[in-house]
Amino acid sequence: MDEARLDQLLGRFPEIKLLVIGDFFLDKYLDLERRWSETSLETGLEAYQAAGVRCSPGAAGTVVNNLRTLDVGVMALGVIGDDGEGYELKRALMEQDVDISPLIVHPDRFTPTYTKPMMREMDDQVHELNRIDVKNRSPLPEVIQRQLIERLRALAPSVNGIVVADQVPEANCGVITDQIRTTLSEVARSRPDLIIAADSRERIGLFRNIILKPNAHEALQALGRSPQGEVERAELETAGATLHRQNERPVFITVGAEGVLVFSGGDVQHVPGVPVTGPIDIVGAGDSVMAGIVSSLCAGAEPAEAALVGNLVASITVQQIGTTGNASRQQVLDRFREYVLPRSGK
Repeated sequence: MDEARLDQLLGRFPEIKLLVIGDFFLDKYLDLERRWSETSLETGLEAYQAAGVRCSPGAAGTVVNNLRTLDVGVMALGVIGDDGEGYELKRALMEQDVDISPLIVHPDRFTPTYTKPMMREMDDQVHELNRIDVKNRSPLPEVIQRQLIERLRALAPSVNGIVVADQVPEANCGVITDQIRTTLSEVARSRPDLIIAADSRERIGLFRNIILKPNAHEALQALGRSPQGEVERAELETAGATLHRQNERPVFITVGAEGVLVFSGGDVQHVPGVPVTGPIDIVGAGDSVMAGIVSSLCAGAEPAEAALVGNLVASITVQQIGTTGNASRQQVLDRFREYVLPRSGK
């Protein structure tokens, strides 16, 4: 891909509207200062002191963050609680001009929350303490699943693509239950022109008729394998080809700094990663890749072109330390000029 082609694809992003369905979390960062610590009179333990609180959308919301920074229009479909965390999550999404009208608010569900204490030590070094998770650990009620299915079917004709974010490891306790996954497959069969792509920590192999974006370990787990340590390239090619054959849609396996393996039309292509220097933070990198891939496919990119855009986006976001980063269209173009053009000799 040359610069003119990339510029053409990026230029179409503001015309795209995507539905993001899945597990919307609130990422709550507590900026702690060690020098302010007190001793609790009741317990004698150190009482951490917060200098600031930062809230941002996480999980499915991280994909949304990336899409909005790329100027892609987004509708959010998920389930959150009628609680303070839900209020903060909705406010953060609205600040990015996300259409949150499809969100379902239910008093009997938690708003899933990752609380991330970030401690600044006396020497000004910052590190993350143990994360505190709030998740729903009971199955999603049938009545809520029916609401989700109704809204999914009603919204699908009005968007260019759908991103599926299956974050919760406990089966049927998150938004992407067995019923929702089946409905997504039915929508995909009825609309083969609609770009639908799924990311799932535990169940990527259960999707059908849908574009898949697993990492290396998820791809092997989908075939019943339990990889330990480094994964062999041959194993990944076998796994990707199997998932592609089962699903009849492209498969994008992310392989960290090495980039993406693309399985499409019966072939496999390695799209190398974009090299970065200095400290990196890989939190949310997969979501960055997903945002770049789906936006590009909706803009008319070939799968390998879409993978390159995903790599470019991720190469920018991993350099943003202590937060789930994002990248603008201009940054993507600049990174392409900086790294890809010199390697291609064009």
